[in-house]
Amino acid sequence: MTKRAADSPIPDKPEDPFPLVTDHCDIIGGFGRGSAELGIPTANIAVNQLTKAINDLELGVYFGFAQLRPVDHEDDVFTRENGGKVLINYGRYLNRQNGDLDPLPVVLSVGKNPFYGNDFKTVELHIIHQFKDSFYGAQVRFSILGHIRPELNYTTKEALIEDINVDISTALQALDKDGFKVYRFQLAE
Repeated sequence: MTKRAADSPIPDKPEDPFPLVTDHCDIIGGFGRGSAELGIPTANIAVNQLTKAINDLELGVYFGFAQLRPVDHEDDVFTRENGGKVLINYGRYLNRQNGDLDPLPVVLSVGKNPFYGNDFKTVELHIIHQFKDSFYGAQVRFSILGHIRPELNYTTKEALIEDINVDISTALQALDKDGFKVYRFQLAE
């Protein structure tokens, strides 16, 4: 595994303040950069639906597990700031047989995305799984079990993508440790 200077040491199990677990949160439309620009799709969470403990976390990259839940609602359309239209299907196409509804590994960013010049905090989840369809409008419950690194700025999109891929690898290796594996099913209802 690639070790970077900014990386936090990963313990063998969650350490204070972790684990943190959310209630079900709505997946909202973001800027569309994760999939379109970076090739790494993210689910954006409404920050106002998160607990104070999560909102008070240092800006950075974290890991844990996430579990999606479809919402019974008719399709809708979201218009991005750039004018692009996004179908909100409320997770109708999530497939249990494909593992879409299982607790899945997640790497998440709590930050302002300085590469893009944001001046407000976002919470974006990259659920490590191959989904066949989008699931805007669905809900997600997730845990945060540990910290990977602080938020960084990048001079190139390629450097950002490279670091995100290292974050994904780091999260998967951490979540494979027995002390973290046991938290996978704490999200199940």
